[in-house]
This record gives sequence, structure tokens and C-alpha cells, in this order.
Amino acid sequence: MKRLLLLSLVALSGASLVRAEVTRADVVTRIETCEAILEGFQRGPHAIPPQVLQKAQAIVIVNQFKGAFLLGIKDGYGAILVRKPNGRWSLPVLVNAGEASLGLQVGANAVETVYVINDPKVPRLLFKHRFNVGVDATAVAGPKVAETERLNREILDAPVLVYTKSAGLFAGATVKAGHLSRSDSSNFLLHNTRYTMPELLYGDFVQPVPEVQPLMGLVEKLTR
Repeated sequence: MKRLLLLSLVALSGASLVRAEVTRADVVTRIETCEAILEGFQRGPHAIPPQVLQKAQAIVIVNQFKGAFLLGIKDGYGAILVRKPNGRWSLPVLVNAGEASLGLQVGANAVETVYVINDPKVPRLLFKHRFNVGVDATAVAGPKVAETERLNREILDAPVLVYTKSAGLFAGATVKAGHLSRSDSSNFLLHNTRYTMPELLYGDFVQPVPEVQPLMGLVEKLTR
């Protein structure tokens, strides 16, 4: 928990709209924060059931926050991984995340969300334009481990299942959770390459740098 809080504080300060140019240390911190968020989800009552993770075609881990000192502007970032046709998971690719209203209630400064994507076509929506969660693809609140007895095929087959630590979401309820967009400049820094999102997610041109391997290993373990 202390590790997650520290990483989140560093990442939040690094994402300010008034800060200097993003460095590689900043983007590494974002990846480490996404790993800590996913790890934290699976330790508590918000845990995602194994049945859900095993059929996932992509996973997006998002950290979004309010910047009251910036006139209430909401901002954030995340990491997406896709399952390739051979069953192996891709490199984690950084994305921008914004306009989160899900869980941003009075007194809340941040919301951590995991999107489990069942439709393999959905990640490709990020290639050309901004992807609006719940608008460009149906998104519903996913069932948690404590609700496994209520799992039904309609919920499990939804294009996007949304998991958040905020209260008030019921399994199967339709949700809208802001938007995701490409962040090629961040990925150039993170992966030490000029390849962009399509090649990083679906190609085998780039070897994983050491900093992304823990997140990749965690996703592999959770989705077996």
C-alpha cells in the first residue's frame, strides 16, 4: 500500500499540465503505478474473478485524478496490453486517459480503474482516434470475486468490463468512464524505439525493456 501511494504521488506530480517535458523516469513511474494498481485490485474485495481474466483479450489499467488547482481539469494515464493470437501478452503500451467522472466524487482525488476487454477489435479503435469508454463500445460494471455466484453470460460477453474501487457500481450496469487516447511520445521514451502503438501491441519488433517485465509477468500470471 505504501508503495502504491508513493508511486501515485510521484506520477500525479509528473502528469501536471504545467510541468516540464516528460522524462523517461516519469513514464517508467507510470508503468510501475499501473502494475501496483492491478496488484492492489487483486488483493481486496474489488478483485477481478479468474473466469473474467482468463477470457480477456486486452487489459487497460488506468490512473485518473482531479486537479482542483488547475480549474478542475481531470487528467490521467494508463497502460494497455493485448492478448496475441498465440495466447501471449503484448508489451504494455502507455495511453492518455481523461474526463473521468466514474468515482470522482466529492472529496475524492483519484480513481483507479481496470478495463477488461473481451472484444479483440476494441483496442484497435485507439489507432486512429480517441476511444470513449462506454460510447464507442458497450461498457458494463464487471462482477467481482464476491459476486461470482451472479456471473451470467450476458455480463461476461460484454465488450468492456469496468472495475473501479469507487462504490456504487453494480455488476452489469452500463457505465461511461471517460476516454483513452494514444501517447506515442511516452512510448518512444519507455520502449526506446520509434515504433508506435500498432507495432508495439501486435508486432514482435521490440524486446521488452526491464522496467515493463514485472507488469507483463503479473498479467500473464493472472490470466492463465
